[in-house]
Amino acid sequence: MAVKERMAALAERIANEAQLIDSSSIVHFLDEMRKAKTIFVAGAGRSGYVAKAFAMRLMHLGFSVHVVGEATTPAISPGDLLVAVSGSGETFSVVGIADAARKMNAKVVSITSSPGSTLGKLSNAMILVRGRLPSMLERDYLARQVRGGHATMAPMGTLFELSTMVFFDSVVEELMVMKKRGEGFMRKRHSNLE
Repeated sequence: MAVKERMAALAERIANEAQLIDSSSIVHFLDEMRKAKTIFVAGAGRSGYVAKAFAMRLMHLGFSVHVVGEATTPAISPGDLLVAVSGSGETFSVVGIADAARKMNAKVVSITSSPGSTLGKLSNAMILVRGRLPSMLERDYLARQVRGGHATMAPMGTLFELSTMVFFDSVVEELMVMKKRGEGFMRKRHSNLE
């Protein structure tokens, strides 16, 4: 399969996943973000990079936002929000951060594929981004075997990470509309030390 065909296939899968996200959970997430004094984001590995990219755009929009684990991250407190990203919902560091946030009476919104996970149970609200579930892995493998195909085009957590990135960028666009802030406002807040 050519690279452009793979891109088109991934885009189609992400579009299909977008339709499965519960609209009321998105509304709840946006409400929690607007109410929060400070927003903290956490994730590990590639999910962590997606969370950091989201934090950057929130900063551009004027939110008080921090990435958990950075040297300048302040204490979390009541009235704050933690956005925790983990496809499995069992990533040790992310679960520990969510548990600590709850103990400090902060709200936790998780972005996960696993609603019954430890992270899901610690969350006040959840955005369910399916990604590639274990049952899909089995079906994908069997389908490839029948077709004589090779490894999947979205290995490991790729579909979750890409879907989450597109979700976060779509949230940013919605927040731009809600806050009536365009690219000009955001550009002024973009780093000028690079």
